[in-house]
Amino acid sequence: MPIVRAMKMAALGAALFGAAPAYAQLAISQLVVELKAPSARTADVEIFNDGDERSYVAIEPRGIAAPGTKDMHDVHSPDPEKLGLLVSPARMVLEPRERKTMRIAVIGGSSDTERVYRITVKPVSGKVEAELTGLKLLVGYDLLVLVRPAAVRQDIAISRQGRSLTLTNRGNSSVELADGKQCDAQGKDCRTLPAKRLYAGASWQQELPLGSPAEYRVRSAEGWSKLEM
Repeated sequence: MPIVRAMKMAALGAALFGAAPAYAQLAISQLVVELKAPSARTADVEIFNDGDERSYVAIEPRGIAAPGTKDMHDVHSPDPEKLGLLVSPARMVLEPRERKTMRIAVIGGSSDTERVYRITVKPVSGKVEAELTGLKLLVGYDLLVLVRPAAVRQDIAISRQGRSLTLTNRGNSSVELADGKQCDAQGKDCRTLPAKRLYAGASWQQELPLGSPAEYRVRSAEGWSKLEM
């Protein structure tokens, strides 16, 4: 299973005077997990200590309400049944070069609309191995978990006025907009368009570089398709 080795970084500790920083390095097998009830209700993610010292890891799941919209907010609950997701264990101790498995499990029946979660996997600060008080750099991860509905409905509405393009997801599950491009009228001078995950109920607007037709490849829970506009 491939290991992801980079994401966001936080700095913890006091100011460093002459000593090199210590690193708590974690690697993780995947950053996006897709589950579809009732067939796929669990997933295992490997967490690997890529550093030279013991790592203490905290794991914190949260729900994401109204993802991708102005009303988006986190939903926290210590009760997995209320949250709808069980993540185990909540903490890990990893020796250097050791790897362990985190299990993610859906609780409850399937929903008509995709449920979205984030799981923070972060090392917690331990002793800094240096002669002087130093700075410890901790690399953490924020996994995206998508619980797909049993019956996925894809419906992307396109609205374009000149170079202004608005895409609205009127379906019940998120999609990935990838490999976007726009070429001139002769099919040359092609421009790359930004990628985007468009959640159910969310809209995305962008200004296109040209006035000619544009296209995206769309990945849904059912596979790939093409979107032209």
